[in-house]
Amino acid sequence: MLWSTEQAQGGAHRCDATRPVRRYTIASVGKIAPEKARRRAQAILGAVAHGLDPASDKATERGTPTVAELADRFMVEHVESKRKPGTAAFYRHILTKIVKPELGAAKADKVTRAQIARLHAKLRATPFQANRMVAVVGSMYAFAGRTGAVPEGTNPVRKIDKFKEYRRERFLTGEELERLGSAIRVAETKGIAWDVDKGKPEAKHLPKAKNRFTKLDSFAAAALRLLLFTGCRLREILHLKWQHVDLERGLLFLPESKTGRKTIILNAPTIAVFSGLDRIGPYVIPGDDPEKPRADLKRPWEAVSKRAGLAGVRLHDLRHTYASFGAGGGLGLPIIGKLLGHSQASTTARYAHLDNDPLRRASESIAGRIAAALEGKSGKVVPINGPRSQTSL
Repeated sequence: MLWSTEQAQGGAHRCDATRPVRRYTIASVGKIAPEKARRRAQAILGAVAHGLDPASDKATERGTPTVAELADRFMVEHVESKRKPGTAAFYRHILTKIVKPELGAAKADKVTRAQIARLHAKLRATPFQANRMVAVVGSMYAFAGRTGAVPEGTNPVRKIDKFKEYRRERFLTGEELERLGSAIRVAETKGIAWDVDKGKPEAKHLPKAKNRFTKLDSFAAAALRLLLFTGCRLREILHLKWQHVDLERGLLFLPESKTGRKTIILNAPTIAVFSGLDRIGPYVIPGDDPEKPRADLKRPWEAVSKRAGLAGVRLHDLRHTYASFGAGGGLGLPIIGKLLGHSQASTTARYAHLDNDPLRRASESIAGRIAAALEGKSGKVVPINGPRSQTSL
């Protein structure tokens, strides 16, 4: 049995016979006290007297998606079809791990700025993630407004002050590169011994001491060197296909990167790495399935960086290191920007690979110095036509 507005008013209220009757259910009998039902009925009838339509509003609210439902629709209809896979994965992480657990059950049009601000403040320990959460939610609500999921203009992130972000720049020194080169060579030959806490209960279940080593396969070691010698982003190397590698002309043609199509100038150390790899599938750095790219370098990098004493150094810092060697060599920011793909949308950007002589010299200089540091040869530059054996790290 349900309480209706007529029942709550004891049948005293009657609509004009010429007007359609609309029943508004307040609650199930037993779920609300009669007196409270009467007060609610009076409020509803008062709203009707002022020309409002509570029943229609309730039906509209019932059709409004929850934040979780809106997030799913946003991912499928907008993000996955219009954003790069890496961006889509980042959006999914923000929405699934942060937004849905906090606000997923709320109706999308009822979320307030205060709720988003509280969530933003809760993430203050990670300013970058907190600010990206605000950006992702803002994009989701812009999509919702365009598609009619919420009234256009509804956006609870508006006027939320973002945290100040401090750019993290970490460059490896020549001495650190020497330690890193040594660690890579040990990892791909003998292997890096595990650190075992014998006091922990699970220690007795570990393999025998002679088998407690992390050994890098040739592809993982090559990927680390390619990151250093080219300044490429991680996904640009892991998703690189052999069809985009032109060793004869010394170029990589990336069909897609963070900044769009990009041409990479190859140098002697880089060519030596490519030349030493087996082609077992379409990808330069294959995964367990040769037809697919390697997913990441997390475990190899953890082992190698720990062995080299580089706590806190990220794979992306290898890109910073490449740039720092160029800047330190006085090569000029425009040249370095071209090498890293920091190009603006300009008419001449598509012809950059044709004017590659100064870029090639710069690329040779940077990678040659890095290769020398990795081998502990303090600044010796390996010429592009020099013996390949000198670049065997």
